[in-house]
Formats: sequence, C-alpha cells, structure tokens
Amino acid sequence: MTTDSILIFVILGVSLVLFISEKIRIDLVALMVLVALTLTGLITPEEAFSGFASPAVITVWAVFIISGALTRSGVADVLARFILRLAGKNQIRLIVLIMLTVGVMSAFMNNIGAVAILLPAVVSVAREMKTSPSKLLIPLAWASLMGGNITLIGTPPNILASSILSNYPEIPNFEFFDFAPMGIIVLVTGIVYMVLVGRRLLPARTPGTGLSQDYPIREYLSEVQVQEGSPLLGRVIKEIDWGELNVLHIDTLAGDILDSQSDHQLESGDRLLVEASAESLLETSQTLGLAPTPDGDRGNLRTPDGSLKLAEVVLAPKSNSIGKTLSELNFRVRNGLSVLAIRHEGTMLFSRLAEIPLQFGDSLLVEGSVERLSALRLNPNFLMLDTYPPLELRRLHKAPLTVAILLGGLVMVTTGWLPVPVTLLLGAILMVLSGALSMDEAYQSIEWKSVFLIAGMLPMGIAMEKTGTAQLMADWIVELIGNWGPLAVLVGIYLMTGLLTEVMSNAASTVLVTPIAIDAALRLGADPRSFVIGVVLAASTSFLMPIGHQVNVIIFGPGGYKFSDYTRVGVLLNVILLLVVILTLPLIWPL
Repeated sequence: MTTDSILIFVILGVSLVLFISEKIRIDLVALMVLVALTLTGLITPEEAFSGFASPAVITVWAVFIISGALTRSGVADVLARFILRLAGKNQIRLIVLIMLTVGVMSAFMNNIGAVAILLPAVVSVAREMKTSPSKLLIPLAWASLMGGNITLIGTPPNILASSILSNYPEIPNFEFFDFAPMGIIVLVTGIVYMVLVGRRLLPARTPGTGLSQDYPIREYLSEVQVQEGSPLLGRVIKEIDWGELNVLHIDTLAGDILDSQSDHQLESGDRLLVEASAESLLETSQTLGLAPTPDGDRGNLRTPDGSLKLAEVVLAPKSNSIGKTLSELNFRVRNGLSVLAIRHEGTMLFSRLAEIPLQFGDSLLVEGSVERLSALRLNPNFLMLDTYPPLELRRLHKAPLTVAILLGGLVMVTTGWLPVPVTLLLGAILMVLSGALSMDEAYQSIEWKSVFLIAGMLPMGIAMEKTGTAQLMADWIVELIGNWGPLAVLVGIYLMTGLLTEVMSNAASTVLVTPIAIDAALRLGADPRSFVIGVVLAASTSFLMPIGHQVNVIIFGPGGYKFSDYTRVGVLLNVILLLVVILTLPLIWPL
C-alpha cells in the first residue's frame, strides 16, 4: 500500500465518522474532504474544483429547477389528487396508488419534492378514512426512493454513477431509460412487499388524527385576569412580549374575543386564555400583573367557537427556519399563531418551546384564526398537514406549457438529439422563461446542500482512481470473494453500498463505491455497467434508519414514527430487494 492510499483511507475514515456523527453538516464535510485532498497533494487544484463544473452537478441542479416548476404550476398536485381520488376508501388500493404515483413522479423530479407535494394530501386522506398516517407515510417515502431508479435523472446516484462511468472511454455510457427495467422491478417489488407484509409491520399511531390528539391541551390552559397596576394596562395587545405564555385569545370587558395580534389596548379586568406550564405561568404572571380569574376553573374556559382552529405543520425540505428557534423567528408576531406543542426527534414537547432549535422533520401544533392559518399555507418554510394544499395557490394556467417542456426534453434525451445535461439546462431555462417559476424561485428550488455535497465529493473519486486506491480496494474484494464468481462480487459491492448509504448520503456512497465497482468488474472481465447499476440500486435502499435519507426525516414527525419502526419494516425489504436484484440484474445486464 502506497503513502497516497494510506492518506486516502485516513481522509475517508475521518469523513465517514463526521458523516455518521452529524456534528458537522454533510455539505461542509464534503468541502473539507475537497480541501484535505488538495492540501495533501493527492489532487491538483484544477481537479479539486472540477466537481463544480461537472455535468453531474449541472444535471442535479437543473432537475431541482424543473421539479420546482412542476410543483409551482400545480402539475404534480393535479396528478396526486387524481390518483388519490381513484383509491377511494380501500387501504390496500390506496397504498398501491400512492406508491405508484410518487414512484412515477420521482422518476422525473426530485424525490424530496415529490414526497413534500404528496405528504399533506396523504395525511388528509388518512384522516378522512380514519386510518393512521403511519400506515401510509413510510410507503410514500420509500416508493420515492425506489421510483428514482427508473430514469437517468431520477436520483443523484444515477446521475453521479453515469458521470463517473463517462471517465472510462472504453465503456459505453448509460442512456436515459437504461435504468428503467431494474427500477420498475424494484418499485413493483416494494409495492408488493408493502401490500402483503410491510403494512402489517407498520405501526398504527394516532389513528385518524395527528399531533392535536396527542396534545393534552387542557392540562396547560389557564385563564388569567389583568390586575389593577399591571404594566400591561393601556398597551396594545400585539406589541406585548408575553414571554413563556402562549396567549390564545383575550376576552375583553365588552365581551369581545380577540386574538394575540389585536390592536386592543388592555384594561383592568380583561381575561386572557393562555397556554403555559404551571411554573412559567406563575413566574410570568407575577411580572406582568396577572392573576387567576375568580372562576378560573379550567373545565369552564370560554372559547371562541369556530374562531380558532388547530393545525399541524412540518418544516419544508428547504426551509430557512431549520436550526432557528421560534423566538429567533419571531413566529408568534409574524404569523399571528400560537405554537402549542412540538414533536421534536420523536418526543412531545410542551414547555419552553421558544427555545427549541427547529429541525427538519419536526411537527408543530399551531392554533389561530382561519385567516392566519391560510396565510401560513403560503409560507414556503412550512407544509400544512390538515388538508390538501389549495390548487388556487398554484399557477395552473402554466401547467400545459410545463408539461410540454418536460415531454420535449424527454424526447430530446431519448432520441439523443442533445446530451442530458444540456437538455435539462435548456428545460430549466424554458421553465423560467415560460413563467412557470421566477428566477428567484428557481434558485430557491435548488437543494444547495446536495449540490455542494456532490461537488465536494466528486474529487474523492478522482483521487481514488489517480492514486490506485480504487483498484487496490477492488483487488481486495476480488481476492476475498472473486473465486465465487462475478455475481458474488456484485453482491459484496451491493451490500457495501447499502450499508454506507444508511449512515451517509447516498450521493457520497455512490461516489466512493462506483470506482471500486468499475475496477472490480474490469478485473473480472464483467460488464462494469451491471455493477454500476447494482451500486445505484443499493444506494436507494435507505430503509433501516430515519437518518438514511431526507424523505425518511420529513415523514418522521407526521407519521409519529419511532427509530425502530424503520428497522422493523426495512430489514426484510432490504433482504428481498437483494434477492430480486441478484436474480434479475444478470438477466437484464449480463455479467
């Protein structure tokens, strides 16, 4: 083993620890890898930054823009509603159609976007059917991963693997639908598994409802009265800093019931319905001059019938609220809504909510007027789970043109008129020129974390090839199990990729394993393309842990899942998919 290979293994080891620990963002880890490879002289500066000009990176962000256009024009919403209407009230048919819909959508758009579009609709349908959302959301998320394998652009691993393969001139590259046969087989296998086995293993939590049923709201409600001498007297309600109190409504002396964003000036005797723990209520009441009402029995609280509604929301995939607290967001004042509870990392939280940094996948139970909740639906940082997103919020008049651009692009790539990156870039430009989305919205549609992750990790593949480390690892694998034949080596590479993708990004695992797979196939005299397809299929099997992929995270809160739910349902699916790939891949792509 050379010194360069030892350095590669050290950098790989450190980066793997950082990926698993999640102490540092994965995109920052990728950039650290890029810098480390350059500083150690393993690659040149030109090679280090070649990832940013890679056709793979251009393809990825162009797909994000096209995906954003499909979302904003309402194309994906219309398709989702049509399919869910066909499902009716039959749970099995609903699972099948949900998985087919998101699978097909993920073949042509970003899978996170596909799940985000369908998530509110699926939760709404589940509640209408009085079925637990947890019975439907894992099938939704996992079908998006499997459906992404159908086309060259369906998921970043496909794009990356094809880009890496293009560095070997002697090996034919993939066409747009070369992944389709295996992708369809994997998706159908996943659907059959969920219908026959998976749905029986899925938990049934909070049937027909969500966070609002879990929330013991009356345990935290109190009615207090503004006292003589209170510092609140004469102050406008919406300008008051209530501290730890969530003010749900104000019952004035005149008998009016107002929300916390009212312009009413408080008077002595006004009553406030507040949500807070006993400790916070006592501390804040003393400071603000509030006292329990004489008839403040919580069983007789006056509530404004129909004027306040509960709703459950989750952070959107590209929300700029991630990592910030409600206090930093000034959430209550900006949105006119009270946050009553947060499901954070699987735990229900009811107190000190303003101090909790929000994470992707958190669910928030909010209360406010219908108007305020409708306004929140327009906020791109949140997804509301109570009902279908109203189509009037989409640019439906742009839908036909958006579909025409997408179909035109598919014709170009399948006929070979233009290379895939050029076609998709042209499609992204046409989406903006057509008005399906603005240029600012196009930038917002791009998952920049994924772009920097891919651009930062691509040089690792260059370094592995340049230093002979990929060849070295391929030799180890072939020497270990090569005597059992190419199929055994393919199984080993599949398992290696599958394990890596559970603890690090599927894009990063693809970049690491693809060069090893190609070199192993070349040494065995096998078709490298069959090995590469094995890698990308394995990279999309993030079924064992919620941290394996963002689509697992986004459903974690709304589904009320626990960490073990993913493992219990996913282990058998992983085993079945491995067997299916072993049996069918050599038939479609002979070794």
